[in-house]
Order: sequence, then structure tokens, then C-alpha cells
Amino acid sequence: MARSTHTVTNQPPPLTGYDVFGADRALVSAVRRHLGPGLLDEACEELSGLGRAAGSAQVQEWATQADENPPRLRTHDRYGNRVDEVDFHPAWHRLLGKGVGAGLTGAWTRPGGHVRRAAGFLVWTQAEAGNGCPLSMTHAAVPALRADPQLAAEWEPRLTSAVYDRGLRPARLKAGALFGMAMTEKQGGSDLRANTTLAVPLAEAGTYALTGHKWFCSAPMSDGFLVLAQADPSGSSGSSGEETGEEEGGLTCFLVPRALEDGTRNVFRLQRLKEKLGNRSNASAEVEFDGTWARRIGAPGRGVRTVIDMVAATRLDCVLGSAGLMRQAVAQAVHHCAYREAFGGRLVDKPLMRNVLADLALESEAATTLALRLAAAYDDGGEQERALLRIAVPAAKYWVTKRCTPVVVEAAECLGGNGYVEESGMPRLVRESPLNSIWEGAGNVQALDVVRALRREPSALHAYLQEVGQARGADHRLDGAIKGLLTELADLDGIEGRARRLTERFALVLQGSLLVRFAPPEVADAFCASRLGGDSGAAFGTLPHSLDLAAVVERARPRL
Repeated sequence: MARSTHTVTNQPPPLTGYDVFGADRALVSAVRRHLGPGLLDEACEELSGLGRAAGSAQVQEWATQADENPPRLRTHDRYGNRVDEVDFHPAWHRLLGKGVGAGLTGAWTRPGGHVRRAAGFLVWTQAEAGNGCPLSMTHAAVPALRADPQLAAEWEPRLTSAVYDRGLRPARLKAGALFGMAMTEKQGGSDLRANTTLAVPLAEAGTYALTGHKWFCSAPMSDGFLVLAQADPSGSSGSSGEETGEEEGGLTCFLVPRALEDGTRNVFRLQRLKEKLGNRSNASAEVEFDGTWARRIGAPGRGVRTVIDMVAATRLDCVLGSAGLMRQAVAQAVHHCAYREAFGGRLVDKPLMRNVLADLALESEAATTLALRLAAAYDDGGEQERALLRIAVPAAKYWVTKRCTPVVVEAAECLGGNGYVEESGMPRLVRESPLNSIWEGAGNVQALDVVRALRREPSALHAYLQEVGQARGADHRLDGAIKGLLTELADLDGIEGRARRLTERFALVLQGSLLVRFAPPEVADAFCASRLGGDSGAAFGTLPHSLDLAAVVERARPRL
């Protein structure tokens, strides 16, 4: 009897045509928890719309096209004129336009804006992570620009606009604008004060000419950039410090527009695009300034202070981005195992696979819950919440971004050989997974930032302990972890060598506290047992067998 050799069986349907937001119970619960009744219905409708777009076959195809067709640098036009432009695949523009249109740069202008934007950013990252960079930079530039009310009044309406207005033109002619940044240099890296880019005052007060080389310039086709440079108080071109009113030097923050007011291009020489492990759809460049016009933001010599709020905002986006990648990886793994059969039954029902999936789901939910809590602190804006963010943001950035890679790799393994094939989408998630741990200050930078907060801002530790203390008495393992953290803090001698260990404990205790208070009992129980009680192994899938793991996995399962 003839048999067909091409009948496909035992394969899951594509995870497409679904609401990425609505299918994420942990995220929906967090949004409901942090938004008041007057905002909730509108926000959920908005987020579900974005979630349906992110889960659609069309957007998933755009994501694949953007990743497979990376940006190309075009330094000159056909006539030899220097243009310094980056050409993107049309899919990139469609994705970025959707992100801007969804309000992912507009958190600062509406009630509950940070929670709404955080949830949207987490959802949209799952579609394609590369376009998150210009969205994040644009969002984070707002607090830095507010150091100069005149600049903020000019630029903020464009940065928070829901209009994606392509093309390099003077900002006054655009309905919306994007921002990038150029902080790090090859001789400095995270040591921003080692920057050597020089800013010489011009005749017009507050304006400078920049000369230098930036090693990483994010989103180089943006309309404006935040740049750090050493301000030279001596003046040039016949101008003196006395004439310009600039009397101080040092590391200073500047705004560099790509297009000047008269329509000409600012000097912004793109030397090369970085060939990155992941994040392929997004352009990162080396750029040279040579007499580049810039406007100072904030006081001379106060560059780090000017950009500190921007840095905190981008670090929170790293947490959100990693939470989104973890969620998508876990959703793909659970979806696959819910349909795939082996050894006489569905993989999701096999005790050992269920243990692995539940362990991954715990990490994903803990990351989402923590990220949305920090976004809510931004919306609150009170002194206590600002103090909490001083420790919680670098701790979360350190821990959540570091957990992303092992989670994504283990989730890919749940698909077996299929997870190693590009068509599955998992390799793209794997390549993307280390990024947020490296960008905006790698692990040691975050750990040292926590140590600085402990030494310089007692209110930060007080706010943190107040937050985690709300769950005291609810779980003995959490209580023990809080006690252990306090013991660590009692001895600050040699703290720098223990900074990573301490930062990890800060993040885990905060995650445990939030889950005990807000997650289903089976989730909180499993997290506290494994992450705080030590009842687990070094690899995923080593949770205590006595836990209700089926309920944990079911909660993480995306519904088509």
C-alpha cells in the first residue's frame, strides 16, 4: 500500500494570532494591581490591541524580516557628498512606527503612564526587541532634557508624540522625534569620567563645538542625541570663558541634533556599524564629532548628575526587555510542550518536563512582577518611592537581566532540536538574551551602584526594607531571607568584594516579597522554596516534587 512520506504529525500549531498581553496572566494582574479604576479599562483595551498586533502573523513576519535584513551604513551619496545615513528594511520602520504609535515614548505625559508604557514595552519586546532601543532612548531622554526648561518645552512634545516621523529635518518641522545617546568611548566604557570628547564654547551662550570619537552611539538615525563631553572653559575662535559666560569645565551633558535649524546636516560622521551578536535589526554605531554643534543641558561639569535619571529609566527598560524575552521564551516552551507528544503522552504532563517548565515560569513571573512594581514607583513619584528605586533599579537590572540568558536557553531546549533551528524563532531570542545585562552598565556597575546607594543614601535602604517588610510573617523562608540580608548588611567591611552576592539577595528578597503578597499561592510557595529556601539544584527543573507545579505551568500557558 502506498504511503505518503510528507504527512506532518505531532507538531504544535504556530503560536500566532493571539493577544500577547491578554495571554500573560502575571502581566495582566500587575497592570490591574497598579492602575486605578479610572484608568484600567482604557489601559487594558490599549494593551490588548498592542498584544494582538504583537501576536499577529503579520508582525511576526516583520520581525523576521527586520532581523534577517540588518541596517546598512551609507556614508556618501552617489556624487561623493557625505550623508552619514543608515538604511533599514521597511519592516523595521513598520515595527518602530507601531511602537511609537502605541505610546511607548509617552509615559511622562499621562496618568499611570509608566505602568502602561512598561506593560506595552514588555509586550512589544516579544515581537521584536531591536526597535526597543530607540523607543527606550527617546523615553529616557525626557528627564534629562528637563534640566533645561527651554529645551524641554521645545523637544518634549515631539519625543512623547505618537507620530513616527521619519527623515532628517529640523525638529521644528517634525510631528514626532526620536532620541539616541552617545556616552561611552573606547578609553572609558562605563567609566564615563574617562571620556575625552572635548566641548569648546561658541559665541552664543550655551552652545559648543564638540570634537571626539564615541565608541557606542545608540540609534544613530535619531533626530537628537544626549552626549557627554568634557567642557573646556577656555573658549575658542576668539571667544573666552568670560565672553560666553562659561566659567566651569568638566564632564557635561549636551544635546546634539542631526539636522540644524537652517536645514543643514550637523557634523555627525558615522564611522561604522557594530556587528553585534544579537539585536541585529537595530543600528549601533561609532561616531566622530568634528566641530559638531551642540547645546549644553544642565550646568557645566554636572553631566553625570544631568543624565542620572535618564540612566535609571533605560536600566528599567533593560529589566522590562529581559522580562519580555523570558516571557516569550517560556510561552513558546509551554505552548510546544502542551501539544507535543512523546513516550505515550503530552510533554507538558511528564513530571520532569513539568518541573522544568514550572521553574522557568517562576523566573518569568518574578521578573514581570518586579518590573511593573518599579514602573508603578515612577508613577507615584513620592519621596519614598524615589528612594526605593535608588536600590531596586540597579538590583533588578543586575539580577533579572542575568537570569534572562539561562531561562531562554533552557526554554529553547524544551523544543529539542526544533529550538536550535532559526525558523522556530528561539535562536533569535537566545542571541538577544545577554544584551540587557551588558548595556547600560554591566553587572559589576549595577552591584557597585547598589553599594553606593547603601553608603550615601540611608533613605534608600529604609524604603527597601519598608517594601519587603510588608510581606513579613507570610512565609518563613522569606522571613529567613530578610534576616539573612540584614546580617549581610551589618558588616560592610570588604563589601565591594561581596557586592554581587548582596545585590542578588536584594533582588531575590524583593521578588519573593512581591510574589508572596500578589501571586497565586502555588507560585509564591515554589519561588520561596527554591529561590529563598534553597530547596533546588543549580539547573532548572530541580524544584521540590511536592509543589503544585501543574498549576504553575498552566498559569504560564498562552491561550490562543
